[in-house]
Amino acid sequence: MLYFCTMKKLVYLFFLALFASGCGLYSKYKPTTTVDDHLYGDLQLGDTAGTFAAMDWHDVFTDPQLQALIERALVNNIDLQVAHEHVEQAKASLLGARLSYLPSIQVNPTGEFNFVNGQGHQWNYNLAASASWEIDIFGRTWNSMKRAKSAKAMAEDYEQAARADLIAGVAELYYTLLMLDTEKQVALATAETWRSTVEIIKQMKEAGMANEVAVSQLEASYFEIQTTVINLSFTIRQVENSLHLMLNEAGGDLPRGQLDAQIMPTTFNVGVPVQILYNRPDIRAAQEVMAQAHYARQLATANCLPHLSLTGLLGWTNGQNGVVFDPFTMIANAAGSLFIPIFQSGRNIAQVRAAKSQQKEARLQFAKVVLVAGNEVNEAMAQYQSCEQKKQLYQQQVDALVRAHEATCLMMKYGSTTYLDVLNAQNTLLNAQFMQIANTMDQLIAVVTLYHALGGGQQL
Repeated sequence: MLYFCTMKKLVYLFFLALFASGCGLYSKYKPTTTVDDHLYGDLQLGDTAGTFAAMDWHDVFTDPQLQALIERALVNNIDLQVAHEHVEQAKASLLGARLSYLPSIQVNPTGEFNFVNGQGHQWNYNLAASASWEIDIFGRTWNSMKRAKSAKAMAEDYEQAARADLIAGVAELYYTLLMLDTEKQVALATAETWRSTVEIIKQMKEAGMANEVAVSQLEASYFEIQTTVINLSFTIRQVENSLHLMLNEAGGDLPRGQLDAQIMPTTFNVGVPVQILYNRPDIRAAQEVMAQAHYARQLATANCLPHLSLTGLLGWTNGQNGVVFDPFTMIANAAGSLFIPIFQSGRNIAQVRAAKSQQKEARLQFAKVVLVAGNEVNEAMAQYQSCEQKKQLYQQQVDALVRAHEATCLMMKYGSTTYLDVLNAQNTLLNAQFMQIANTMDQLIAVVTLYHALGGGQQL
C-alpha cells in the first residue's frame, strides 16, 4: 500500500511538472517596438519623413506618364506575380496548420470473395472509419500553427517589398530616360552650335584669318559631339528595353515627360525617431523571422515531452477471423496512447539548442536590418539636401559659361582670340550642362531612394 501511494504521488508530481512546462510552451511572440539605444541612439530621420513614409506612390511620383507605367508594371510584372503566389502558398500552409487541430479521419473499406470447390462461396466485407487525434498538451500543434501564421505574414511583407522595389525601379528607369533625353537635347544643340562655329572658322580661313589647324580641331570636336548623340540614342534604347522588361511587354518607344517638369518634395529636416522604419517590409519580415524562431524553439522543446494521442474505429462488418456473421455487425474500438521520447531525447535536446541559437541569430539579423535601413534613409535625405543646395549654383555656372562662350565666339570672329579659347569654352559649357542634368537626376533618385527606404509608402 505504501509503495502504491508513493508511486501515485510521483505520477502526480510528474504530470504537474509537465503542466508547468506546457504553460511556457504557449507563450506568444511579442514584436519588438523599440530599438537598442546603444545601436541606434543617434539615428534620426527627417520631420517630413513621417508624412512622406505614409504617402501613396501616386502622391510621390506625380508625372502622369510615370504613373501609367507604374500601373502597367503592377499588373504585368512577373516577379510581383511570383511574390503573390508565395503569399497564396503561405496561406495554404496556414490553413493546413489550423486544420491539424481536427482529428484525422480515414475510411478504408475492404472486401473479400472466397470460393471453395464443392463447398460454395463466401463474401466478407469490412466498412469502417478510423480517427486519430493528438491532444495538444504541450503546444506542438499550436506552435506549428503560429509558425505558419508568421510565415504567411512574412510572405506578405516580401510581396510588399517586391511591390516597393518594382515602383522604385520603374521610377528610376523613367528618370534615367528623362536625363538621357535632356542630355541628348543638349548634345544636339551643342552639335548645331559647333556646326555654325566650323562654318565661321572656314570663312575665316578663306579670309586668311585662320589656318587649317583651327578648322581641323573644330571639325574633330563637331564629329565627337555627333558621336555623343549616337551613344546617347543607343543608351536610351537600352534603358527603354530594361523598362519594357519590368513591364513584361515588348519593346518600343515610351511616352514620357521632361526632366525639368518633375515636381520635387519640400526639403527634409531632422527630428523624427527611428521607429518609423518599422513600416519597411524587410524590417517587418525580419520581425517575422524572429517570431518563427520563437515558435520553433517552443516546438523543439515540445518534441522532448510526451505526446498523447486518441484513436478510434467505428463501422460494420459481416465477418471476423474467418467466421461469417450476420450482415451489418457493428464494430467499434477506442484507445489512447502516451508516447514518451527516451532514446530520441539526445537528438531532441540538440534541436532545442539549435533552435535557441537560431533565435539569437534572428535577433542579430533584425538589429542589422534596422541599422542599414536607418543609414539608407539618412543618406537619401543627405543626397537630396546636397542636390538642392547645388541646384542654384549649377544654374549660375551654366549661365556664366553661356555668356563666356558667346563672348569668345565673337572675339574669335573679330580676330582678338584663337580657336583654342572657343574650343575650351564650348567643352567647359557642355560639361557644366551635363553636371547640372546629373544633379537634377541625383535629386530625383534621392526621392526614389527615400520612398523605398521608408517602406514603399502605404501598405497593401
